[in-house]
Amino acid sequence: MSVVFEDLANAVRALSMDAVQAANSGHPGMPMGMADVATVLFGEYLKYDASAPHWADRDRFVLSAGHGSMLIYSALHLTGYARPTIEDIRNFRQLHSPCAGHPENFELAGVECTTGPLGQGLAMAVGMAMAERHLNAEFGDDLVNHRTWVVAGDGCLMEGINHEAVGLAGHLKLGHLNVLWDDNRITIDGATDLSTSEDIRARHTASGWHVVDCDGHDPVSIRAAMDAAIADPRPSLIACATIIGKGSPNKQGTSATHGSPLGTAEVDAARAALGWKHAPFDVPQDIRDAWLAFGRRSADTHAAWAERLSASDKAAEFTRRMAGDLPQGFGLSQHVAGLLADPQKVATRKASELALEAINPRLPETVGGSADLTGSNNTKTAGLGVMSADNYGGRYVNYGIREFGMAAAMNGMALHGGVIPYGGTFLVFSDYCRAAIRLSALQRQRVIYVMTHDSIGLGEDGPTHQPVEHVMSLRMMPNLLTFRPGDAVETAECWELALQASATPTVLALTRQNLPQFRRVESEGNQCARGAYRIKTSGNKRQVVLIGTGSEVSLALSVADALESAGIGADVVSMPCWSLFDAQSASYRNDLLPADVLKVSMEAGVTFGWERYVGPDGLSFGIDSFGASAPIEALFDHFGLTADKITPAVRAALGQG
Repeated sequence: MSVVFEDLANAVRALSMDAVQAANSGHPGMPMGMADVATVLFGEYLKYDASAPHWADRDRFVLSAGHGSMLIYSALHLTGYARPTIEDIRNFRQLHSPCAGHPENFELAGVECTTGPLGQGLAMAVGMAMAERHLNAEFGDDLVNHRTWVVAGDGCLMEGINHEAVGLAGHLKLGHLNVLWDDNRITIDGATDLSTSEDIRARHTASGWHVVDCDGHDPVSIRAAMDAAIADPRPSLIACATIIGKGSPNKQGTSATHGSPLGTAEVDAARAALGWKHAPFDVPQDIRDAWLAFGRRSADTHAAWAERLSASDKAAEFTRRMAGDLPQGFGLSQHVAGLLADPQKVATRKASELALEAINPRLPETVGGSADLTGSNNTKTAGLGVMSADNYGGRYVNYGIREFGMAAAMNGMALHGGVIPYGGTFLVFSDYCRAAIRLSALQRQRVIYVMTHDSIGLGEDGPTHQPVEHVMSLRMMPNLLTFRPGDAVETAECWELALQASATPTVLALTRQNLPQFRRVESEGNQCARGAYRIKTSGNKRQVVLIGTGSEVSLALSVADALESAGIGADVVSMPCWSLFDAQSASYRNDLLPADVLKVSMEAGVTFGWERYVGPDGLSFGIDSFGASAPIEALFDHFGLTADKITPAVRAALGQG
């Protein structure tokens, strides 16, 4: 006797409410409401192979409404992924269980991205769809031809990032992107009409999307909507009318099911209402077998794809890119050698462009872009071509004024694989990107943020655009490489490190103003790889170590010259990356910053944090206020960041004023 559809969907409902109840924490309403949609999707439409979760041409499934994580945990378990096991699900939301409160990409194969911050999952899915079309343009339908499916809730569609992501997807006509909107009309506070009167369908239509409605509890209606979405060349919003917490006789359709366990009595009542006569976490074998068959449904498709890959003359290159490996022997030593032979006095944003001119022809997987600041960020190099609806093979994205959407899309591209994304904006707008940068770091993705105009050095635009606190705040973020290079050579070395960091995102904080190239002599290896290094050894007996970053390394060298002329020995240390320096051995760090000398930091930003290196008796020169609108030279003088003002203060601290 075949298993009826309702029992297949109810397996998801039962596992979801049981896991949340056992944890006494979680969100049962969404997975119970979307169980029918998920059953149709995983059972009939999604292209995947549970035995090979990293198959490159699988469809991507993104649970943007990540609070409903038991939906994906149930589906992965039932379709035969190695994990989560039923024991993992029993331990939902417990320490060391891969079934975290919100899905995490590094915990479970089949979880394509870490979601929970609403809207970001959908925005990352846009990046996945961009990567799919881009790779399809190069490798063809035989190797790359899949879709990206998203489950999004009302919260995802309210968040501001959704507007950025929807606009970008519509502009690029990403027809392989399908969003399943859980249209249950409930948020935590209650009915959606408490907070919104927006016509979501009209907004998506106006943004170039195809919109179709379905009854989210009728498999026939769901199939018809999915078929219509697949047939339409535009990205699709499938509005699934659902009842949150469906099956809970006393709480369904209310916010009571959104973020709290149903309670023992209501779970029992739901079992009775659903006709689910099985114990908690018990799924009968016939239902399990039907779900396991879903997980094997695309095995033949996968096998045929593998044969095409094996026969393709592009197999090696495709495999390399999807693995995230750089070409053998890749590095920027030749570019650095050219800079040493012909020193460049340029802004580090220009030095970044020079580095990209060496990188992009050798790394076809780089896809650049800018949030409408291409001429300022210097992120576009010759030969990239613009990615557009007419040319998905282009390698440069005009993101428009969508900093947050750009950052999230880059996360999606990196998660998809085969692409190394980089994108530019002003450093001050890292605030707009911050939540996505955090997910870059949390998800361990190689995403490169080119953030220019890094200090008061941008000049007359004034304090609204002068990022005095931003570098320091980014340094606090775990698993993020924040570089502030001081010249063209350091910029090249930082780019090399960013590309090599396959599981870590990077921020390159770059200047608008020109800087002299202080690195003139060939060195052994990448000096910036150690986070900090000595660029000048004292001529007289060492009494002070001057530490600079970015544009203030040259300032530190000028102060050192003034001190040395007065007989005061001064080392100069360039510290482009705190986190890499902190990872060095204690002996290296102590040699660079010895305890028996005065230590002085210089950075055109807040001094907060520098005490960890200069100590309680050291000096920190910076800007502990917002900036001002004036020419660059006037600003640096006003804020005391000149050799003439710093040198006397250092001498006074040494008792030699």
